[in-house]
Amino acid sequence: MSPAARLAGLKPEWLSDPKVWRTEVLAGLVVALALIPEAISFSIIAGVDPKIGLFASFTMAVTIAVVGGRRAMISAATGAVALVIGPLNREHGLGYLVAAVILAGVFQIVLGALGVARLMRFVPRSVMVGFVNALAVLIFMAQIPNLVDVPWAVYPLVAGGLVLMVLFPKVTKVVPAPLVSIVILTVITVGAGIAVPAVGDEGKLPSSLPVPGLPDVPFTLHTLTVIAPYALAMALVGLMESLMTAKLVDDITETRSDKTRESIGQGIANIVTGLFGGMGGCAMIGQTMINVKVSGARTRLSTFLAGAFLMVLCIVFGPVVSDIPMAALVAVMVMVSVGTFDWHSIAPGTLKRMPAGEIAVMVITVACVVATSNLAIGVVVGSITAMVVFAKRVAHLATVTSHTDPDGSTAVYRVTGELFFASSNDLVGRFDYAGDPDKVVIDLTDAHIWDASSVAALDAVETKYKQRGKTVEITGLNTPSADLHGKLTGELTGAH
Repeated sequence: MSPAARLAGLKPEWLSDPKVWRTEVLAGLVVALALIPEAISFSIIAGVDPKIGLFASFTMAVTIAVVGGRRAMISAATGAVALVIGPLNREHGLGYLVAAVILAGVFQIVLGALGVARLMRFVPRSVMVGFVNALAVLIFMAQIPNLVDVPWAVYPLVAGGLVLMVLFPKVTKVVPAPLVSIVILTVITVGAGIAVPAVGDEGKLPSSLPVPGLPDVPFTLHTLTVIAPYALAMALVGLMESLMTAKLVDDITETRSDKTRESIGQGIANIVTGLFGGMGGCAMIGQTMINVKVSGARTRLSTFLAGAFLMVLCIVFGPVVSDIPMAALVAVMVMVSVGTFDWHSIAPGTLKRMPAGEIAVMVITVACVVATSNLAIGVVVGSITAMVVFAKRVAHLATVTSHTDPDGSTAVYRVTGELFFASSNDLVGRFDYAGDPDKVVIDLTDAHIWDASSVAALDAVETKYKQRGKTVEITGLNTPSADLHGKLTGELTGAH
């Protein structure tokens, strides 16, 4: 292959395809508009000046566009991170918050290098569906404050925005419907002088770019002990939300992403954000859905431009952006909520066919997320519930059958199935210790030993027979089971 051909292969798709370029640019603009009120709201949750959240959204998006592992995913200041580090800011001040953000980034790089992303394979589909549905509910609930105790004109504006976003794609998809809706509703409210809440009412927009610097804290062991718990919590919550979002985008776009690179990239982005005085963040699922599902973006360009446009809109077009009615952004987020929810998962036909355990896992995940407003807690609780349901289901798969040789000298027990902590619990009670002859054979040809609990159960069986002067022979072990049994047998209790 010639050097020119190799260079062409490395060229991003948007450089050679004007249609892709247009889609990415417009998607970035829509996301930037939606980021402004969100970043300001999360700043309020964290107890910091609105510009701190806006700076974080700018630096997170621009940095992750370069170093992240999932193309088209949006990272910025988020509510989950704000909830974690807000108490630190209130108790110790902004300097400690910024220091915690930088340390959280370091933790994320270490966790990413250690392979934490591989744990995502243990998140079952029922938890993923619950995660998506809970996300949709949270996005919708976040809009309710903007619909309560507001001028009556807000309601027809929201309804008009929804109608525009439903009908406009039937005319053309060249321009994203959310952008059209935002522009038209802004022109109507400004032109007609309609007094409704606007973006400017959420907080003052920054007038200059952030300046890099170190956090204003004493670099002592005491400082480290203060910020470390918050930093670790932020790192874990941010990684979980980001990896779940990356997995969701993988499913939507039918492409795979590098989760390890994404984990490390999130760390780098948070370090950069902290050095610029931002409040840190992680992947934003709502804005990612706007970018990927609503606007059709697929490349890093849209992510980069979302951050770049955010600062341009705030600094250069601040007065214009301040006039955008919140009703327009509420309509966009309601559409995102409706589009994100997996309606098929709650269809009567689906619920009839789904195992009760998986439905329970999905409901518990949604309930935990909605109750705590923390996606990470819901995923952890849902995954643990799924493990319990699975363990309970397979615990009954191990069966024991027995027969005695014709001469009555040997009892043969045939164990079939998977032996692990759940299924081996009742194994000890399946043998007739008093009534069996002096020789007992336990045939494990059709079984597999998975853990120490199973070895301990077999040891207990042997011990009970030996107490009665009887001998036990275990046969039919496959190689992995034999290795595990040979390594642990007799070593799991003090009596050996």
